[in-house]
Amino acid sequence: MSNAPPLTIYYRPPQLADGAPIWELVRAAGNLDLNAVYAYQLLCDRFSSSCVVAESEGQLLGFATAFIPPGQPDTLFVWQVGVAPAARGQGVARKMLEELLERPQCSGVHWIEGTVSPSNNASRALFASLAKKLEAKLVEQDYIEPHHFPEGCDHEAEPLLRLGPFRRG
Repeated sequence: MSNAPPLTIYYRPPQLADGAPIWELVRAAGNLDLNAVYAYQLLCDRFSSSCVVAESEGQLLGFATAFIPPGQPDTLFVWQVGVAPAARGQGVARKMLEELLERPQCSGVHWIEGTVSPSNNASRALFASLAKKLEAKLVEQDYIEPHHFPEGCDHEAEPLLRLGPFRRG
């Protein structure tokens, strides 16, 4: 058992410079789809109000990329959530999503969506935990099927998880 004090974790909107460290975290994790570093840079810069990073002592511990889809101002679509091994099991992923919901840009959000493959137990547990905390229903429906991916791309289905509606404040 470690006698190390618990980490003090800060949550903030990302900046352009966070894109590369996020890409590195995803690459090292090995269990998330690795997107182009450019995609993470754009999300951090152009969608910073709906994304969040978790850090401690200048070290990136986690991130959540999300956006409010056009025509759905009541929905936050969570694209990707990643937590460094050193911070897993401490509620960092759920706290990042809660942080997003507290922002003024998400004041009209009553639904959260995301696609989660059947084998991604951590993300499924995250959505279930958040639904329970928000006292919201969690529904799963077919969305992106294996045949939607290019030939030769061995990718699981990506069902849509939708939780809500939930009350605010």
